[in-house]
Amino acid sequence: MTTAVAIAVVLLVLAVTNVWVHLGPTGVHLVTGPLAALLLLLVGRMAALTWPELGLGRQSLLPGSQVAVGAAVAVAIVYAVGVATPFTRGAFRDTRYRLGLRAALYMSLVAIPLGTVIFEEVAFRSVLWGLLARDFGVATATAVSACLFGVWHVLPAIDLARTHTSVRGRAAAGRRRVAMTVLATIVFTTIAGIVFAELRRHSGSLVAPIGLHWATNGLGVLAA
Repeated sequence: MTTAVAIAVVLLVLAVTNVWVHLGPTGVHLVTGPLAALLLLLVGRMAALTWPELGLGRQSLLPGSQVAVGAAVAVAIVYAVGVATPFTRGAFRDTRYRLGLRAALYMSLVAIPLGTVIFEEVAFRSVLWGLLARDFGVATATAVSACLFGVWHVLPAIDLARTHTSVRGRAAAGRRRVAMTVLATIVFTTIAGIVFAELRRHSGSLVAPIGLHWATNGLGVLAA
């Protein structure tokens, strides 16, 4: 499989999955997310990417794990300070995560890793980044994958505008407010995509961005 064909397949899977995540039944995402990730890894292998090029080499596992743990601890500290500070506490008020402790732990430790993090990291930082880096260079791989990661979050941003009290409460009706929320989300997640890609590049392992990605989302649920 050529690089061009492989990239086209990855983009197609991303588009279908994005729609499926928001329109399909939520109960099956724990299965469809990992299956889609496996499909993309198969595409990468068919395009002749090695396991190290996919960020899954054995030698980089330990360094990647160390980075992942450090990133998770750093995020936990930031969230703890944010929740404890009255000025920033409102940023965590999202009606999607008004859950009991058991449900919040399930979402943080099971639903988010299996339904979100694994697929997104395999798609953007493993297969897509690997294909682009091999043929077009690291800078192009990081820039393109990060921008696509930002666009990937348009639908979640619309949901955020409807459910987050720090957004919704200031302008109950607001196409402009929704548009600003979407734009801010795209910018933020594009920057996050650059950070994730750099972690993957420096550590050589997909485990590093997986750790930071999970901490940002999973611990965010617990904070909310």
